[in-house]
Amino acid sequence: MTDSANGANDANGANSGTVKNAKEEGSTSSAKSVRKASAKTSIRWQLVIYDLILFLVLATAWTLFLLRKFVAEPRTSFSHVLISLGITAVLIFGSRLIARVYRQIWRYGGVQSYLRLCIADGIAFIVYVIGRLFIPHREVAIMWTLSLVSVDLLFALFMRMSYRFVYKNYNFSSKLGRFYVALLRIFTLSKISKEIDRDRASVEVSRKIKIMIVGAGDTGVGLASELQNGGESPYYPALFVDISAEKIGREIAGIRVIGDDEVTPEKLEAYGIQEIVFALPHLGDEGFTELYNKYYEYGMKIKSYDYPMMQDSEKGNGKRVVRDIDVEELLFRRQSLVADGSTASYYKGKTVLITGGGGSIGSELCRRLAAMGAGHIIILDIYENGAYDIQQELKMQYGSALELSVEITSVCCADDLDRVFAKYRPDVVLHAAAHKHVPLMENNCVEAVRNNVFGTLNTVLASEKYNVERFIMISTDKAVNPTNVMGATKRMCERIVLTHGRMGGSTKFSATRFGNVLGSNGSVIPLFRRQIAGGGPVTITDKRIVRYFMTIPEAAQLVLCSGATANNGELFVLDMGRPVKILDLAVNMIKLSGYVPGRDIEIVETGLRPGEKLYEELLIKNENLLKTDNEKIFIEQDTPISPEELDARLDALRKAVDEGSEDNVRAVLKSVVETFRDPDEVNSCIDSVAEIDAANKAD
Repeated sequence: MTDSANGANDANGANSGTVKNAKEEGSTSSAKSVRKASAKTSIRWQLVIYDLILFLVLATAWTLFLLRKFVAEPRTSFSHVLISLGITAVLIFGSRLIARVYRQIWRYGGVQSYLRLCIADGIAFIVYVIGRLFIPHREVAIMWTLSLVSVDLLFALFMRMSYRFVYKNYNFSSKLGRFYVALLRIFTLSKISKEIDRDRASVEVSRKIKIMIVGAGDTGVGLASELQNGGESPYYPALFVDISAEKIGREIAGIRVIGDDEVTPEKLEAYGIQEIVFALPHLGDEGFTELYNKYYEYGMKIKSYDYPMMQDSEKGNGKRVVRDIDVEELLFRRQSLVADGSTASYYKGKTVLITGGGGSIGSELCRRLAAMGAGHIIILDIYENGAYDIQQELKMQYGSALELSVEITSVCCADDLDRVFAKYRPDVVLHAAAHKHVPLMENNCVEAVRNNVFGTLNTVLASEKYNVERFIMISTDKAVNPTNVMGATKRMCERIVLTHGRMGGSTKFSATRFGNVLGSNGSVIPLFRRQIAGGGPVTITDKRIVRYFMTIPEAAQLVLCSGATANNGELFVLDMGRPVKILDLAVNMIKLSGYVPGRDIEIVETGLRPGEKLYEELLIKNENLLKTDNEKIFIEQDTPISPEELDARLDALRKAVDEGSEDNVRAVLKSVVETFRDPDEVNSCIDSVAEIDAANKAD
């Protein structure tokens, strides 16, 4: 073997570079001469010699076998056999040269390379058969020639595949790997030594990160093979860990497999392990937590070989990669994908208006609706940057196939809303626009009520006026027994939506309630990231705080799924699993950043903020919780207030807002939202709170 066997591709690179330079200099004659030189040197003559030796060996065996026929049939002369062999050899090697078989770099050869060899030999045999028609003496049977050509092709393929396998699997850390290197140096006449030494240096001089792969199943072995065959990969698989007795103590692809109980700091140091990669796609939540905590103690960065954590959460179109463990996985809770085909069929072809469409939830709703085939998406937002970003993203992905419009206005402006509704006549309205930041709203009560309460009222009235088919409002768990202005305004919004839903109009109204959304605007996650990047400390208001969490895709799916199935005047809630302690979230984020909590990065309590309570309740506690067809979605039978009572409460709030007094608005809000409570009253009773108990038991 030559460069298929000797690394002469470097010469090819030099030649191609020379040709390029010649072109750039405008020297046509020089370029032609370089091409000729390249054509000569690119033929792997050493491989031609190996193939010729192989053919001669097989031809000799074939001839000796035919000698028995010579005795039985004297008319078959030895000269006829030699002529047939000569013609066959000329046709085979001539066909291979014409098909550029000897210009391929076989250590990188794929299926197409092997097909080219097969086709070349096949054409050679066909030409031989056609030529036989014009030969007067045809004593040597075609089947004998076919057997020779087939066996020669089989051995030629075997030789190339063996070379590729040996080249890809040499490993200086194992005896078998060093044996492979010796074979390569012998059969390539040591011409490949420089390239192997260069590859060896890239591994041995720590240019690659040595990893231990946890899981020697199909996924783990696939990862190891990918890393071994990918010369540009930054990772080098040095060790497997598995619990299977059949695998422990053996080698897979030249990599040793040890048992889970054999992993020690000394063992990791002996193999030079720098990072640990989980290749266990079917590992459950609890198992992942346990394994993560175990290997974290070794002080190494832990990664996962899995699909990227996409907002879309669909794995089918992706490819597994070695990636950092994401924030969502810190909660050790699988995403609940609740949308189904019936949900998509409902929104297909419909005109959908999303208020707050440029926000984190609103933009994800736009993505989902686009994927479901919505007929026309209208993004309504007062913040033009967010609206522009999602508009450009969807345009890039869908182009002219998606009808998309953007309206920059506020839900507080009833006249602007009327104009938008009259222009587009939406079938569905998804109301995501709201002020959501709890501490800010405590100091801006007037704006919170104006935007959240009366913005919702304006959108509801416009939906009724223009006969919108369905109106879905996004609410929050902070609306349950609220202790802050933001939560109280969202509870008032629920009252508006549910009361209008029971008034017998053509529009179906519903509200959807969920907890904190990871990665959304105002989320604690970006704050923790910035604090860790700055060297700490990480600040939390109180180490006892617990919260329900969900991902942006989950939130968007819940809204769309509940909206598609809503009858009228319903309040939907999601089974969000167990609550999570914010302290645990901070600790895990510090760990994943490669630091030790309390030593490298401090965690500091700053005290509860105004209106903040230690826990959130997902549901108002009553006995009227109803199940739906989706096991993750429930309906709370909230008793609506009468239209007259709603109008009275809204009039009181409107008057307070017009007066502009923050204290007065807060006082009126407390009077119209009967469940509005002081945070101190709620926080003083945490010892008997189920949410706190659930979070503590999970530790």
